[in-house]
Amino acid sequence: MNQPVPMALETEFTTLDTGGLGGQPRGLTTLFFTEMWERFSYYGMRALLVLFMTTAAAQGGLGFSDKTSAAVYGTYTMSVYLLSILGGFIADNFIGSRKAVLWGGAIIASGHYSMAIHASSTFFVGLGLVAIGTGLLKPNISTMVGSLYSPTDVRRDAGFSIFYMGINIGALTASIVCGFLAQHIWFKNFLSQCGLDPLQSWHWAFGAAGVGMTFGLINYLRRSETLRHVGHAPELTAQGRPWGKLWLVFAGSLALIGVMILSDYHQWIIIALFAVQVAAVLFFALRKDEESRRIAAILVFFIAAQIFWAIFEQAGSSMSLFADRLTDNRVFGIGFPSAFWQSVNSAWVILLALPFAWVWTKLGSRQPSSPMKFTLGLLLVALSFVWMVPAARLTAAGRVSPLWLLGLYFLQTAGEMFLSPVGLSTMTKLAPPRLLGLVMGIWFLAAALGNKLAGVLAGGFESNDSVSLVHFFWQQALWVGGATIVLLALVPWVKKLMGGVR
Repeated sequence: MNQPVPMALETEFTTLDTGGLGGQPRGLTTLFFTEMWERFSYYGMRALLVLFMTTAAAQGGLGFSDKTSAAVYGTYTMSVYLLSILGGFIADNFIGSRKAVLWGGAIIASGHYSMAIHASSTFFVGLGLVAIGTGLLKPNISTMVGSLYSPTDVRRDAGFSIFYMGINIGALTASIVCGFLAQHIWFKNFLSQCGLDPLQSWHWAFGAAGVGMTFGLINYLRRSETLRHVGHAPELTAQGRPWGKLWLVFAGSLALIGVMILSDYHQWIIIALFAVQVAAVLFFALRKDEESRRIAAILVFFIAAQIFWAIFEQAGSSMSLFADRLTDNRVFGIGFPSAFWQSVNSAWVILLALPFAWVWTKLGSRQPSSPMKFTLGLLLVALSFVWMVPAARLTAAGRVSPLWLLGLYFLQTAGEMFLSPVGLSTMTKLAPPRLLGLVMGIWFLAAALGNKLAGVLAGGFESNDSVSLVHFFWQQALWVGGATIVLLALVPWVKKLMGGVR
């Protein structure tokens, strides 16, 4: 998920730079590989989190319960997105995007190396460092990609497509490499032959994630000359730096993280948050001015996105446990680590991106409106859990075919293609120019809250009872299905709120 970027001044581009990938600016090549390695480190570590936490201490894990592990996972992934708001603010007002990416990458690498040490304390310190570093790097590297182009440069969209491909290449390879190091019997035997403890294979995988980020930093520093004209720190004004606002953003971020941690123990907090959001929609919708009504539409999308991510982001929690404990992880009789499943979403993205782009181009003005695309996204993610109901029943007889998870991830990725890029585009079209930064912060907040809700919902996963597992999938499918029906009924109203924006 990328943040919209400010337009760079045309005066910065006296000579068209075509020395990078596919005739793009050379700086895009630098940022492509930096982001690829950062996503390698993030998804490589993320694929193992719940598996490591739920593995018994005697087997090298932390021995946490499924529910506790899901809660920790949800808090971590929520913090990554939530801290992106703070990271963007720091770059915009203090250090600039270029330094934010450098510092963020260094903090991320430190976090992964902390997790390479076998101790629960270093594990949690590492999670915190990765969340902070990602909050600095993730929004600001996207900002720099946009700053490589003048407002009239027709290469901009193609450049972002290339950059997005780097994200998915990193995510695709990460789970395979880190999953092999953490889980594969060959590597465990190799460690034993070297006189090392095979139970520590998890930490070799976490260390590999750190090595990936280090490669990204080396690439970033070696090719820093290609970025010399973008990402500068803002000039110091007569008013000085906005330290007061920085502390407010920092305190607000920590307070929201704290409230959402409390929701692990008091789930009425989640209900209250949704009630506040619905009230905010009605408040702005009932106002007469167009700007307020568009904000109401933004908030409808905000709620829908949270519900979508609450199911989709269980890939690293409940679905990771399903893959590990209940799926026959063999292809043509050859076994593979369950962490490999975390790469399937990226593979589907790569396969589906061009067909979706072709369909939207072919349909032109006849393509569905943004509210309808959101509705279809919710429908597909609801159907993905309906699809898993028969699989849950079959677990009573043993491990199930890997085709069930392939189908799940196909449906969820198709839903993602309807909702995620459309959401980013719609936010930029609906947001008043003076509130663009705030609206993009709201979009990141939807992902943050959705990730936390995913952790809460995943806490109900039970791998040793097929009846409870069927209930787990049905309950969430029906909940999201109900939200889909409500959004479908609201489509005409939301289109009116949007005031002509598609």
